[in-house]
Amino acid sequence: MSHPSRALRLLAVALLLTTAGCTATSTTDAKPPTSTSAPQVTGPLCAALPTGTDPGNPTFLASQPVDEALRWIPTLTTFEAALRTSGTLTDLPTGTGVTILAPSDDAFAATFSEDNWDDLMTHHTDQLRTLLKAHLITGTHSIEDLVADGTATTLDGTTVTLIRTGPTARLADRADTVCADYQATNARIHIINAVLGPLPVTADSTGHRAH
Repeated sequence: MSHPSRALRLLAVALLLTTAGCTATSTTDAKPPTSTSAPQVTGPLCAALPTGTDPGNPTFLASQPVDEALRWIPTLTTFEAALRTSGTLTDLPTGTGVTILAPSDDAFAATFSEDNWDDLMTHHTDQLRTLLKAHLITGTHSIEDLVADGTATTLDGTTVTLIRTGPTARLADRADTVCADYQATNARIHIINAVLGPLPVTADSTGHRAH
């Protein structure tokens, strides 16, 4: 008959070996966490915009609602203010994705004088909303998808042609993408270097607006 203390010691050793074996198997079979690649923005202006861990970087913006994401992109202050003031984004059906062709601050400065732009923002909301809708497309589309389709219809009913021109895309033979493929929740944002759509009568082609 075995001694009780010896049996207990053997049982303890067996349990330790079993635990070690399970731990080793678990460690061997464990898979490293899958990494999510950062959104890739493309265009000549991208290098001058926030990257890496800087506030407003593409990875951070991908988790933001579109109205918040636009506020973080430093070259879109004019466009963001116009969208917010006019409430144009609220015209989209709830839950509908949107692609934004966002003119840079320099694009607005080249199109409107400061006085004319202020007048449009203050007294001509209907014209402002029509202008902004010429920069919105229903659904979320990468710039490559838009170029592959060749055309896109904006919310104001205008058909915009798109072709690839080297590292950028040409829109309506009028504007070029300067930093494309920002992502936000349920949105894509492509920064462009000119204002699209039929320009309101307040537009001033002499471009006196301060930068």
